[in-house]
Amino acid sequence: MSLVRLDISGISYSQTQNGAYALILSEQEGDRQLPIVIGAAEAQSIAIALEKEIQPPRPLTHDLFRNLANNFNIKVKQVIIHKLIDGIFYSSLICESEGVEKIIDSRTSDAIAIALRFRAPIFTYKDILEKAGVDLESSVKGRKKTQNEEDSSKKSTSSTSIQYSKMKIDQLNNLLEKAVKDEDYEKAAQLRDEISKRS
Repeated sequence: MSLVRLDISGISYSQTQNGAYALILSEQEGDRQLPIVIGAAEAQSIAIALEKEIQPPRPLTHDLFRNLANNFNIKVKQVIIHKLIDGIFYSSLICESEGVEKIIDSRTSDAIAIALRFRAPIFTYKDILEKAGVDLESSVKGRKKTQNEEDSSKKSTSSTSIQYSKMKIDQLNNLLEKAVKDEDYEKAAQLRDEISKRS
């Protein structure tokens, strides 16, 4: 079976499961996407790894794993999403220590959070992508937001932007520091975007 390399396209709040998020993986050489439902804590950990500018005050679980692995000369070479049963994805970390390769079973969300911290590539098998993948072209054509959804999302985004746009840069920096300390990384990302606009 041939492997297909995947990239992270984004994370969005899951419309189907309360308190869950959808992690969207895209094939590097094609139009298909692989949506995977993950928990809020894992989504936060992945989002932090993607946002290079946000540093939590204390190491998160996946950061702890990286620090521990680095101290014992363990490298994560790649992640393979190798199985799909009843809508649940199964993954493995391919690790190496002192020239010996080991395969470690992992939840997919944890495997991806760790892969990001090691800059390790993410793969899946072609048949999994064929079973669970969504064609990007057809999903964009087939999915249109209702007018109410568009209006409400525009209002919430624009009200936050207006609120931050009225603040001074030192106020924004203070709020950013507090958001990181409180581990409110969504707010921290919004504040960072507002600060970046002014640079």
